[in-house]
This record gives sequence, structure tokens and C-alpha cells, in this order.
Amino acid sequence: MNRGDFQQIAEERLQDAAALLTEGRWSGAYYMAGYAVECALKAVIAKRTIADDFPARDAAKLYTHNLRELLGFAGLGTANGSITAPGISVRCSAFWDIVKLWKEVARYESKTQQQAEQLVEAIDDPTD
Repeated sequence: MNRGDFQQIAEERLQDAAALLTEGRWSGAYYMAGYAVECALKAVIAKRTIADDFPARDAAKLYTHNLRELLGFAGLGTANGSITAPGISVRCSAFWDIVKLWKEVARYESKTQQQAEQLVEAIDDPTD
């Protein structure tokens, strides 16, 4: 997969999350929102390669669902999952504090309306 593929999937999953929120499907919205972030971070990682392709399968460490690890691989964070992008706003950092709690196992968990709305807001804010 290449950068464009991951960007498209990220946008589609964010739209899916918004649609699920509208339908009151909190757990599904939460999961899709986190999955959108995973794909967006993988697009950033792909951008860092010469051909904008996601690195070969032998780079197994990149085939993770852990957002904190992906942030580091994307060159936007530290090993402990803190965001370090240049010029990061306080609001964006606060949003990351919400986003970094997402885990792939969320697909098996029940989430509240508040959790889903907060996660979608954190990743869909046009400024931060």
C-alpha cells in the first residue's frame, strides 16, 4: 500500500465514524475513529520513503496497531508516545492525549457517547 491508499482509507474511516455517531453507534464510531488515525499515521510513514510506499513486509514493527508506536515511526513523537511535532499547539497536544488511548481491542469493548464524540472531535478538528 502507498501513502495515497492510507490517506483515502483514513478519510473514509473518519466518515464512517461520523456516520456511526449520527446513528448512536458509539462503540463502532470510537473504533473507526481510531482506525482512521492508524491509517493516517501509516500514510505519514509511507511519505518518508522514496516511493511513498509503505515499507516492505519485513519491516514487521511497522505493521502495528499501536498509535504511540506509529507516532514514533512517523517521526512525530517519542518512544513513550508523547507528540513532539514542531509547532504543536496545546490544544493539539490535548487532543493527542485522547487519541493515544485508542487500542485495536476497542472493537471488542463498549464505549460511551462521550468517549466516541471526544475521539472523533480530537481527530476531526480542522485546526489542530
